[in-house]
Amino acid sequence: MSAPPDLHPTVAQELRIDGQRYTPVRRLLVDILVGADGPLTIPEILRRGRRLAQSSVYRNLAVLERAGVVHRVVTSEEHARYELAEELAGHHHHLICASCGRVEDFVTPPRVERALDRTISEVASDAGFSPTHHRLDLVGLCDRCS
Repeated sequence: MSAPPDLHPTVAQELRIDGQRYTPVRRLLVDILVGADGPLTIPEILRRGRRLAQSSVYRNLAVLERAGVVHRVVTSEEHARYELAEELAGHHHHLICASCGRVEDFVTPPRVERALDRTISEVASDAGFSPTHHRLDLVGLCDRCS
């Protein structure tokens, strides 16, 4: 994924709103997630940021997640995966392998997204629910596991 030009000032602002600073470690975590092809586990993040301590990664990802900068993707794996929040990375969905835990991002065509939004609005209205956004995770088997 390519970073939007205002990514780092936007992240710094979100952290300030949460009463946090945009430290060098947090900036490195954001840069690692920007450079990834999809959501990463903490062990994958540690391999890409060799100078990072595991405890620091856990702590700082929790801060970034609370500030709305990072989103945790839960899979069938032992480890959750992390990615930039869609407000920063753009709206997308996930293909999640139930066997190996691999996660791939995908974007639906605009007409499909509009139909999905209409369906979600109808379901939410019927339930008296007010959605703010949606996530679509398709769970199944990837090409390697099927």
